[in-house]
Amino acid sequence: MEGGDKSGQERRRQSQARGMGPPWSQESSPEEGLPTEWSREWSVTRRVLLVVSLFSLLLGSSVLWVYIFRNCGPRPCETPMCLDLLARYQASGNTSEAPCTDFFSFSCEKAKRISDSFQALAEENKKRLKRQLEDPGSWHPGSGEEKAFQFYNSCMDTDAIEAEGAGPLKQVIEELGGWHISGNRTSFDFNQTLKLLMSQYGHFPFFKAYLGPHPVSPHTPVIKEMAPAIDWLSCLQATFTPMSLSPSQLLMVQDLDYLRNMSQLVEEMLLKHRDFLQSHMIFGLVGTLSPALDSKFQEARRELRQKLRELTERPPLPAHPRWMKCVEEAGTFFEPTLAALFVREAFGPGIQSAAMELFTEIKDALVAHLKRLPWISQKTRREAQNRITQLQVQMGAPEWALKPELAGQEYSNIQLRPNFLQSFLSCVRSLQARKVWSFLQPLPYHRWQVSPWGVTASYSIPDHEVVFPAGLLQPPFFHPDYPRAVNFGAAGSIMARELLHIFYQLLLPGDCLDCDTRALQEALLCLERHYAAFPLPSGTSFSGSSTLLENAADVGALAIAFQAYSRSLLEYRGETKLPNWDLSPHQLFFRSYAQVLCREPSTEHSQVTHSPPRLRVHGPLSNTPAFARHFRCPRDALMNPSSRCQLW
Repeated sequence: MEGGDKSGQERRRQSQARGMGPPWSQESSPEEGLPTEWSREWSVTRRVLLVVSLFSLLLGSSVLWVYIFRNCGPRPCETPMCLDLLARYQASGNTSEAPCTDFFSFSCEKAKRISDSFQALAEENKKRLKRQLEDPGSWHPGSGEEKAFQFYNSCMDTDAIEAEGAGPLKQVIEELGGWHISGNRTSFDFNQTLKLLMSQYGHFPFFKAYLGPHPVSPHTPVIKEMAPAIDWLSCLQATFTPMSLSPSQLLMVQDLDYLRNMSQLVEEMLLKHRDFLQSHMIFGLVGTLSPALDSKFQEARRELRQKLRELTERPPLPAHPRWMKCVEEAGTFFEPTLAALFVREAFGPGIQSAAMELFTEIKDALVAHLKRLPWISQKTRREAQNRITQLQVQMGAPEWALKPELAGQEYSNIQLRPNFLQSFLSCVRSLQARKVWSFLQPLPYHRWQVSPWGVTASYSIPDHEVVFPAGLLQPPFFHPDYPRAVNFGAAGSIMARELLHIFYQLLLPGDCLDCDTRALQEALLCLERHYAAFPLPSGTSFSGSSTLLENAADVGALAIAFQAYSRSLLEYRGETKLPNWDLSPHQLFFRSYAQVLCREPSTEHSQVTHSPPRLRVHGPLSNTPAFARHFRCPRDALMNPSSRCQLW
């Protein structure tokens, strides 16, 4: 036995000596049989090699992860449109401001002034029209293009206008019966003069009168009885010829108290101060016609307006170059012709298709959003979804804008003469006649609320139609080459805001009978308090109750646009970002949303329906948890409050 064991041990030693058998399958370690120092050194060496191997593996994984991230993440958009947008954003924002405490300044401040994106876009559109009017190319004799270009050139011919002096204006005054200031005065017939001013000169010295669709049929007071100083039937019939009016014609009156008091004052003035009353009417006409007169009249009107603004503590009006006024007048009188030129250049089929695609995604997001509102009933939700389905949308321009050949027929009564004032008045009368004519058509053109180069979207209640003009869907708010974050944040939020105007009535007390009234009122009260908690610059104020509906629309528009953008990231690949700018796509979305609201606070009207621009930026963004998450705002920062409102 012992001999056998010794033989087995010997064979194992010989086998190990020859290197036979797996060494790690043996019970003893490789260091067995070696000196103690050698065993210790081998153990340390093995651990070092293991650490180096693990470190190399981790380093390789990190490099691989960075490579994958850089090549699969948003790629920079380096098209000319994106580079131009990058320059716009860098010039309009103040990146030294912390986005979590003052995102308005971060996005909108420019050299201690606020950049007005809408005003800048409106000026860009006018410059485009100016280029078209100054480089018309070829046109057919008597066409709309020819008359539009001739009118613009006549407006810009200041030498000829200066040479005419006050002569053209004196002729107009004589046609009105004279003026005691200018001489050659005849008897003054108040209603006859008023009728001529309204119908032939487009001047309304005491009230505005216009045609428009009637949303409902309320009881309308008979203004002829309550304001008898005005011969209403005669004045309105002359203004809206060839429309046939009668004493029983229904009229929509916006301020009956004013008309009643105005009528009483006119009667008193006719008895005691006829000359003063006539001077007021003629003087107002001079102001209306001043753009068509020489520089002395224009300068006098400008100084008067500035003095009046000083008395009311309003900022002075900026001076505009002559070409801008001429473009505006040409656009007013020759809109059908210039609309076709503008749309053809600025809103081709590709842009229109991309805009409609964006609108569809916003509309779908709104439908999905309605399903999650806790205060809306199932019945009201179905009705709201039906309203969205039945909505008509006009994108870019009306159909007639694409048919310029029809415009020549509409301008047949325009007589352009060497005397620019007479040309101007011929255009005034032609425009008024076209408005009346279009109103009498089965599908009237007046339904289109804004010019195609305008920068304002609108929702028409009687037509249940939303309009997005081509002039609005331009850089920096929209372009097919932009990152989707920009289009959704800017144009998408504008579209969502107009869609929410459909549901204003749901938020009014007592109008949503099937809603959870308590939950709705709590959400509205929360929103009012949320806005009231924000600091405003000195001298800026707002009424939380009068701006509540628009505040709700702003909050809802941001929520819907962001939801639509988030859904688009799941359905589409290839999102881009602006190059060499440290903003992620989600951050770029919020930056683009704020860009839409970059403008100075309005001081023109004492009663406004919108909150100040700073509040329109901070209110909705601070109510959006995703904003604080993507900009890593600390808790309880201004843009990351501890509580938020759940309205939309």
